[in-house]
This record gives sequence, structure tokens and C-alpha cells, in this order.
Amino acid sequence: MKCFALMYDVVDGFTDKRMPYRDAHLKLVRDANGRGELVIAGAVGDPADGALLIFRSADASIAEAFARHDPYVINGLVRNWRVKPWNLVLGSDPTK
Repeated sequence: MKCFALMYDVVDGFTDKRMPYRDAHLKLVRDANGRGELVIAGAVGDPADGALLIFRSADASIAEAFARHDPYVINGLVRNWRVKPWNLVLGSDPTK
């Protein structure tokens, strides 16, 4: 297993604009976590101007599929998203 970082750049006012979609987004997060795919996730910045989600999988397709199905992406709250391999240097290995 490898790790992949899914990074979101979000629209201005994201914290308020996300509310109608938050429950559906959190369900997607919980489901991915329950399957062992999503290791850690959260908003970045104060106020939030992005998000970082770390996935473990054989390839980037799991993280990419998550983004394509995320209500935040579908409803235009995410301006840009990208998936990159994430190489752990220090800390607990989430792939174990």
C-alpha cells in the first residue's frame, strides 16, 4: 500500500457555503475511512482555504474517485483538486 494526498483549494467563504453539503461530505469521509481507504482528513487554514485528505491504496484512483464524488467538488465549492503520492518521513505509517 502507498499513501496519496488529496488536496483541495476551496472558494472564498467555504466554511459557510459548505453547510448544505456537509452531511453528505462527512458520510463520504466516514465511508472511505470505514473501508480503510481514508486515513486522515481535515480543513486547512483559519478560515479554511483548503483541505488535505490522506488515502492509502495501491494507486491514486481511490483518492481521485473520492474527489469526483465529493459534494463539495460537485457543487463548485472546490476550485481545484489534485492527488499526489505522499511519502511519510516521520510518524506512524498509516499503511500498516
